[in-house]
Amino acid sequence: MKNEPRQPPLDAIILESQTEFTLAEFCRVCAVQLEYVVELVDEGVLAPMPPIGAEPYCWRFSGAHQHRVSVAWRLQRDLGVNLAGAALALELLDEVKALRSQLAAICKH
Repeated sequence: MKNEPRQPPLDAIILESQTEFTLAEFCRVCAVQLEYVVELVDEGVLAPMPPIGAEPYCWRFSGAHQHRVSVAWRLQRDLGVNLAGAALALELLDEVKALRSQLAAICKH
């Protein structure tokens, strides 16, 4: 055991939905270009805080937004879905999640 090489420490970021990131921080966390995030906002995949009418340098994003970027990126990269298709897929996934929540609430009664 003494001679075993030590593993380098892992770098990790724990994202919570309450954590807020600036646009630059968000791009770094998501490992994407600023232009890609702007395209996602324009397509309706992301809704930054404050509302879209604000200038991009004022936008704030949460850990929940990071998940949406990840899903959109994988849809585009792995399945060749265009940005509009990724937006539609995310909208449908949101709807499925909401319907499952409603069904679970009904089944509890």
